[in-house]
Amino acid sequence: MTLPLRPQLERLRARIAGMPWRPGSWRSRPGIAQPTGSLSGPPDPAGAPPAAAPKAPAGRGSGAAPAMARSFASVLAALRTRLGRLPPLPGGLRPWITLASLGFVMAALLGNARPLLQLGLDPQGWLWLVLGVGFSLLSVVVNGLAWTVLLRWLGLRPRWEASVAHFMVTNLRKFLPGGIWHLAARVQALRRGSGGVEAPQSAASSVLVVVLEPLLAAIAALALVGLGGWQGGLGLAALLPLGLLQPRWLEPLLARLERRKASDLAVELGDPESLAQAAGVPPARLPGYPWPPLLAELAFVLLRFAGFACCVWAFDLQLSLPWITWLSGFALAWTVGLVVPGAPGGLGVFEAVLLLRLGGGLAAAPLLAVALSYRLVATLGDVLASLLADLDHRLAGRGPGLSSQ
Repeated sequence: MTLPLRPQLERLRARIAGMPWRPGSWRSRPGIAQPTGSLSGPPDPAGAPPAAAPKAPAGRGSGAAPAMARSFASVLAALRTRLGRLPPLPGGLRPWITLASLGFVMAALLGNARPLLQLGLDPQGWLWLVLGVGFSLLSVVVNGLAWTVLLRWLGLRPRWEASVAHFMVTNLRKFLPGGIWHLAARVQALRRGSGGVEAPQSAASSVLVVVLEPLLAAIAALALVGLGGWQGGLGLAALLPLGLLQPRWLEPLLARLERRKASDLAVELGDPESLAQAAGVPPARLPGYPWPPLLAELAFVLLRFAGFACCVWAFDLQLSLPWITWLSGFALAWTVGLVVPGAPGGLGVFEAVLLLRLGGGLAAAPLLAVALSYRLVATLGDVLASLLADLDHRLAGRGPGLSSQ
C-alpha cells in the first residue's frame, strides 16, 4: 500500500521545496494552524528529510495562556496610550461630574414640575421632617464617635469628648469648594496634638486616619446594599469589599490612597515636604480586622437612613416599596455620593443615583420630593451639629470656639 504513494509524496516535497519560505510562515497566515511536526526551516537542498520542530516540554502546555496575557497587556497599553493623547477636561473631572449629575436632576425636576407642585405636606408630614433633622444631627454625633473609635483602634489615645466635638465642627467644612477642607482641618489638628488626641501625631498617621475613616463608612454602606437581595449580582458585589478589610489586602490599598491624599492635602495645607515624606512612608501595620470602627460607621449610616426614612414617611410613600429596597437604594446612592468626585457633600450625585436606582418602581415626582427633602434635612442636621458643638465649647469656658481652631 505504501509503494504507490511514494511518487506522490516525492512530487509534493518537490513543490514545497520550490515555494518561497519564511520561518514561522505557517503561524503568520491567519486561519491556518501549524501542524504538529511542521518544518522549522527550508528543506535541505541535498534532499535530507527536514528536521521536526522541537516539542514543548511536558507539563508546560502549549503557551496559549501566556500569549493571551501578552495580547491583553498590549491592548491595555495601547488603550492607555490613546487615552493619554486625549486633551484633559477643562477644570478636571470633578466639575464635569457635578454638572452631569445636577443636569440630570434639573431635567427630572423640569419634567415633573407639575406633579411636584401638586405634592403637599400636612402637619404630620412636617413633624416627620423635623424628626428627620433630629436623626441627621444624631448621625453626626455617632460619626464623631466612629472617628474616635478609629483613633483608639489605631492606638492614638483620643480624648473622647474633645475628639467628637472637633469632628462635628470640621464636618461642616465638607461643603466648601474642593471637598477636602474638613480632612485638611483634621490632619492639622492631629499633627498639632489638638482636636481630641493626647499627643502630636506624625503626618503619616494623620493622613492614614483621614483616608481610612471614609473608606470604612463606604464599605459599611455597601454592606447594606447587599441586604436588598441578588439585584442582578449587585448584592453580591456590594459584599465583596468586606474582604478587602483584611490587613493583607487593606494595607497596600491604604498605601496607594495615602499617597494620593497626601499630594492633595499638601497643596491645601501649604506643607508639601512633610506630607511628601508621609507619602513615602511604608504602609502602617494595622492591629487586625477593623471591626470596632466598621460597626460604628454602620451605626452612622443607619442613622442617616433613619433621617431619609422620615422623609419617606412625610410624603406617605412607606408602602410604595419594601423598606429593604428603600435601604438598599439609599445605601448605594449615599456610597456613590461619598466616593465619586463631585460637588461637596455629594450634591447632585446622590439624587441622580437614587432616581436611577429606585425610579423603576416609583413615580419620579414623589421620589424627587423625598430626595430633595432629605438633602435639606441632612444639611440642617450637619449645620446644627456644628453649631451646637461650637456653642458647647464656648459655654464651657475653654477659650475661642472650635470653628476658629
